[in-house]
Amino acid sequence: MSLIRALSKELQARNDESLRALFSARPDLITPGVPDFPALAARASGRVSVQRALERLNRPEMQVLETLHLCTNADTGHSASAAMLKRLIKGSTLTALERLLHSLQELALVHRADPPHGVSVPAGTKQRYFLPAGSLKDVIGVYPAGLGRSYTELVRLQPGFAQRVVQLVAELHHSGAAISPATTPMDAALALQHWTATPEALDQILAAAPPRTAALLARFGSWAMGAVPQAQRRASVLHESHDAGPVDWLLARGLLVPLDAAHVELPHSVGLSLRGGHVIENFTLSPPVPRLGQTNASLRRNAALGAIAETLRLVGELLNAVREQPLSTLRSGGVGVRELKRLADSLRIGLPEAGLYAELCALAGLIRLEVDSSSWVQPPQLEWLTLPRQEQWLWLVNAWLASERVPSLVGQPVSGVASGPAATRGTAGSTINALSAEAQRPDAPVVRKRILEILRELSVEAATVDGQAPVLDAAAVLERADWAQPRMARRFSSLIRGVLAEAGMLGLIGSGALSQLGAAIADERPDDALGILGEHLPAPLNHVLLQADLTAVAPGYLQPELAEKLLTMSTAEGQGPATIYRFSESSIRRALDAGQDAPAMLAFLCEHSATAVPQPLQYLIEDTSARHSRLRVGTAASFIQSEDEDALMELLHAPAASPLGLVRIAPTVLVSPSPARETAQLLRGLGLSPVVQEPESAIVRLRRHTAVSGNGRPVYTAPRTAPSDADVDAQLAVLRSNGTHAAAGADSRPAPAPGSEEATQLGLETLQKAIRLRQRVVMNVVDSQGNASRESVVPVAVSGGRVRVFDPEKETERVLSIHRIIDVEAVEELFQ
Repeated sequence: MSLIRALSKELQARNDESLRALFSARPDLITPGVPDFPALAARASGRVSVQRALERLNRPEMQVLETLHLCTNADTGHSASAAMLKRLIKGSTLTALERLLHSLQELALVHRADPPHGVSVPAGTKQRYFLPAGSLKDVIGVYPAGLGRSYTELVRLQPGFAQRVVQLVAELHHSGAAISPATTPMDAALALQHWTATPEALDQILAAAPPRTAALLARFGSWAMGAVPQAQRRASVLHESHDAGPVDWLLARGLLVPLDAAHVELPHSVGLSLRGGHVIENFTLSPPVPRLGQTNASLRRNAALGAIAETLRLVGELLNAVREQPLSTLRSGGVGVRELKRLADSLRIGLPEAGLYAELCALAGLIRLEVDSSSWVQPPQLEWLTLPRQEQWLWLVNAWLASERVPSLVGQPVSGVASGPAATRGTAGSTINALSAEAQRPDAPVVRKRILEILRELSVEAATVDGQAPVLDAAAVLERADWAQPRMARRFSSLIRGVLAEAGMLGLIGSGALSQLGAAIADERPDDALGILGEHLPAPLNHVLLQADLTAVAPGYLQPELAEKLLTMSTAEGQGPATIYRFSESSIRRALDAGQDAPAMLAFLCEHSATAVPQPLQYLIEDTSARHSRLRVGTAASFIQSEDEDALMELLHAPAASPLGLVRIAPTVLVSPSPARETAQLLRGLGLSPVVQEPESAIVRLRRHTAVSGNGRPVYTAPRTAPSDADVDAQLAVLRSNGTHAAAGADSRPAPAPGSEEATQLGLETLQKAIRLRQRVVMNVVDSQGNASRESVVPVAVSGGRVRVFDPEKETERVLSIHRIIDVEAVEELFQ
C-alpha cells in the first residue's frame, strides 16, 4: 500500500486530542486548511513539511528516526520494531525506544506497519512495527547518521568505481583475502559488502594495515565523506608495498571509494563495522550539562543597566547626527565605509560599533531610507524621542526580536554568511555593508527566540546560590542547541556570537549572564521587564556643570531633550555617561542656523546649569550672534523683475499669487521657489503678460513618494509555533464531516483532483518508488497546447520540479515538468 494512504488511515483513526497535538507541533499541516484526511496525509508526507518537523526534533529523536530509516525498506515492506532498533543503538532501552517511536508517530513522521515478511508476532505481545515517512530519505540526505552508502548503491551511482570493482575483487581474492570472486559489478559490490559486514571481519582486514590507518578511519566517525587529493588515480592499483600510506592502502582495497578527483566515501558496511555494528554509539536521553562559571548578581545587574544606558545615549546621539547630516547610501546599496567612519567619529566609537547602532536604529524605524535622496534620515515627529527611557528600551528590544536583519553581520565576508542572489552579487573579499540587503536573514527571529529560551533553561538548571548568576558563553549555548535541535545547529553556529553581543548591548545579558530583564523577555513578560528597568535604571539628570574653558560636563545620563538641545549648540567629547560638551564658534553658529538666538540660548543654559554661566561662554554666544546673518543665502527657482514697484507690491499681497510663495528681495525684484514656467503661467492667469527671460532646463525630474507608516511603537509577537484553537476546531470539523469516506484508496472516495497537493504527492511517491526499483510507469502528460497523451517510460531522477525519464521504445532521455503530469501509474514490469 502507498505510504501516504497508510498514513491517511492512521490519521483518520486518531481521536481529536491526538490531532490537536499534531496540529500544535506541525502547524503547517493546516495552513491553509485541508479538505480531508488523504489530503492531510499527503501534506504531512511532503518534503517541506517533513523538513520543518525534523528541525524541531532533539538528538535522540533524530537518532531513532535515522536508524529506523536505515533498517527499513518501504518497497519490500521491511518494517522495524523497537527490539530491532535496540540492537543498532548502543545504550538504548526498549522502554525509551518505544516512547520515542510513539512520539514520532504522534508527529506523523512514522506510522504503524505490518511485520516484515516471514516474521510472526506471538499472540498477546505488544511489539509494534513502523515505517518512516516516504519523503524522509530526501530530507535526511545522503548520509543518515553519518554513514555512507552501500557498495551496491555506489556501484550504481559511480561509473568509475563500477568499472574497476570486478578487477578489485579479483585482486583481493588472489592476494589471499577471504572474499569470493565475482563476474559482474553488482556481484562484486555484494562480495565487498559481505567481506566487511562484521566488526570481526573488518578487524581481521585492518590487522595488516599500515600504521596510522586506524587514526585515519577515526576521522570518518561522524561523517562518511572526506577530501583526498588525486583519489581516483591512487585507487587504481592494489598496493602491496610496505611503504604504502594508509590512504592508498584503503583505496586500493575498496575500503574507501573515490567519488571524484578530490573526495572519497566510507561505504556503509565499513562504517557500521567500525562502530562495532551500531548505527548510534552515543545515545543518551539527557541533554548535555555544560560547566558554567559564576558571576555576582549585582555585577550582572549593573553591567546590564550600564549597557542599556549607554545604548540609549548613543542611539540619541546617532539620531542627532543623522538629523544634522543624513547617511548617504552607495549605488550598490548600504552605507559605505567612509560614511560609516564619519558617523563613528561623530559618536566617538569604533567602526564596528557604529554599524551595529546604525542597524539597530534602522530596524527599530528610528531612521529610514528616503528614496528621493537615497539617504537615511530621521522620520519627522519621532515618538521615540519623547518616551521615558524604559519605554525607549522596550521599543528597541521589540524591534530587535521581530526583525529579520542581523546587525552583527555587518563587516563580515559576503560569501561567509550570504547565499543565493546576495552571495552572487558579492565579489571575492567583499564584506557586508551596514544597512545593506546582505544583512537580511529570514530565520533571525526564530533563532533569537530560541537562543533566549536556551539561556533561560541553562540559567534555571544551574541553580546557583543567592547572589550568584551563571556565566553563559556561546559554546554552552551551542552545545545545548545541538542537542535540542541538531538540524538547526548550523544556523545557530553562524548567528550565536552576534546574537549574544546584541543581547548584551540591549542589557538582556550582563557580565556574561542572563539578566532579570533577559529572563522576563525570554518568558514573554515585557511588562515585568518594564517594571524592573523603571525601578533600577537611574533617573536622567536635568542639569550640567558649565566651566570657564567653554565646556559643559554632564555628571550622568541626561534627559533626552536636554542632551538633544546641548548637541545643537555644542560638540560632544569623550565616552560614557560623564560626557563633555564643548562650545565653539562653529557650534554656536550651528544653533543660530537652526533658528535659536542668543537670549534663548543663555536662558536655556541658566535654567539647566548647576553653576552660573561663565563670562567667556556668554561673550562667545553674544559675539557670534552679533555677526550672524549679516549675509543671507537662500534658494529661488525663479525671479520677477519690474520697474513698476507699485505693481510688484500689489502682486506680492495678491491672494491669488500666494501659491508662488513670493519674497521681496529688492524694490524691483521678487523671488519664488516655483519654476519659471509655472510662475509665468500663474501670472498669465492673473491677466499679466510676463516674459520668461531664460529657458528652463530640458531635464525633467520625477519624484517618487513612498508611503510612510505611522510612528507607532513596534510590538513584538513571538514567532507563531501553534495554530489558534479556533483554526484547529474549524479544521477538525471539516475533517470529521468528510470522514464518512473510507481512508484514502477506498472506492467510495473520488480520485484526487489533478494538480492538487494530494495528487502531486501520490505521483511523486510513485515516481520515486519506480526510480528505486527501475520500474516502468504510465504517465498522462499534457503538452503546452493542452493535448494529453499517455506514455510508458522509466523515470530516472526527480529534482527541482522536474523528472528525467527514459523512453525504452525511442531509446532517448528527456525532462518533463511535474506540473504537466496529470497522473502516474506504476507497471509491474521491471526495466533491465
